[in-house]
Amino acid sequence: MAVTEPAPAVPPAARTREEPRAAAEGSAHDGILRRQAQRESAARTYARSLPIVPVRARGLTIEGADGRRYLDCLSGAGTLALGHNHPVVLEAIRKVLDSGAPLHVLDLATPVKDAFVTELFATLPAGLAADARIQFCGPAGTDAVEAALKLVRTATGRRGVVAFSGAYHGMTAGALDASGGATDVRVARLPYPRDYRCPFGVGGERGAELAARWTETVLDDPKSGIPTPAGMILEPVQGEGGVIPAPDAWLRRMRKITEARAIPLIADEIQTGVGRTGTFWAVEHSGVVPDVMVLSKAIGGSLPLAVVVYKSALDAWEPGAHAGTFRGNQLAMAAGAATLAHVRENKLAERAATLGARMLGQLQGLAATHPAIGDVRGRGLMIGVELVDPEATGPDDLTPPPDPELALAVQRHCLDRGLIVELGGRHNAVVRLLPPLTITDEQAAAVLARFADALAAAERAHRPRPSGPSH
Repeated sequence: MAVTEPAPAVPPAARTREEPRAAAEGSAHDGILRRQAQRESAARTYARSLPIVPVRARGLTIEGADGRRYLDCLSGAGTLALGHNHPVVLEAIRKVLDSGAPLHVLDLATPVKDAFVTELFATLPAGLAADARIQFCGPAGTDAVEAALKLVRTATGRRGVVAFSGAYHGMTAGALDASGGATDVRVARLPYPRDYRCPFGVGGERGAELAARWTETVLDDPKSGIPTPAGMILEPVQGEGGVIPAPDAWLRRMRKITEARAIPLIADEIQTGVGRTGTFWAVEHSGVVPDVMVLSKAIGGSLPLAVVVYKSALDAWEPGAHAGTFRGNQLAMAAGAATLAHVRENKLAERAATLGARMLGQLQGLAATHPAIGDVRGRGLMIGVELVDPEATGPDDLTPPPDPELALAVQRHCLDRGLIVELGGRHNAVVRLLPPLTITDEQAAAVLARFADALAAAERAHRPRPSGPSH
């Protein structure tokens, strides 16, 4: 059944049987949400804006305990490259379970691990894969970021790190230091180029050039207060920062700047990797080969897995220098190898580029009739729509201010229409679309139709137009 089709009508004779079941499901849904609110910590996030109880899922579709179905354009924050419960992922997991292989092996070598590493290396940029080492980390991407920072500090003997405004690299201490929301600053922050809301007020190539020049100046000025760092970490597309793609020329400039100064370049591809942006790895858009790549999310095929891949010259670890009990997740490695192979063999990155460009164009067309859409941007199937108050003056007098309240209203109206989206950006005013790479043309059309309807409804409720004089 296509996800855009309504649920089949219940025959009259069967309604008496179906109604008690529906009532029971609704009661279970409400009870589970109530108990979650009572027992889970205040740190819970997605559960606050998405009050659903998933019980079944396949591809783009989630079915809740209340019987409602949703189109999932959050995809585990980009984790589900193939959507929910893809057959090749389930088959890979079953094979491991049925084989009798150990599920927990620390960092020992196994056939499953060997197959995963072989498939991963086959997808890496050639300039890295030819001379790479891999470090398995704790199961979350933030631990891989921690490992990458420790690695470059160990290899260079330096301590400092340079990162970029708007960055998000995880929630552990070192990863937070390198993220844009850091308050106790121990990492130097540099400007990330943006066309919309350019920090220099010019945007485009000129804005990117000024950002690059500032980076060079800071690194070369002996009085800048920033000694030569152990590494530079960046996202090829800032995700949580508001879906902001790095200009290719700027990224190549960062590569030249770091190479000339023997500064390892760390590319955080946790959310952008495995075909998400229209190439297998987002750095491939610019042709840049980083010294270190941080990978997680989609590489585990929906299960927890995180690694750091880096040039062998940096391999200065002592045994156990970055360890973890759950580095050997066999099910995740099997699911990950199957996912990587499926994306590669079926050219899903190329598909993401084509469909993503079409969706961006359609959203830009929608912006022409909705002044509350300030900007539409992204790469591949990593798309952001920034919502603004078109009647107000922004702080820079160049763009209207962001409207997080409208964005929240749009998210709620999307959920009412069976569409799951996430918010991001500096002020949580960017509606983010991260559908699985397996999304069909029909499903993409349904996503955009539901979003357009939700936007119109939110605008009417958020800023109702005054009624005209009566006649």
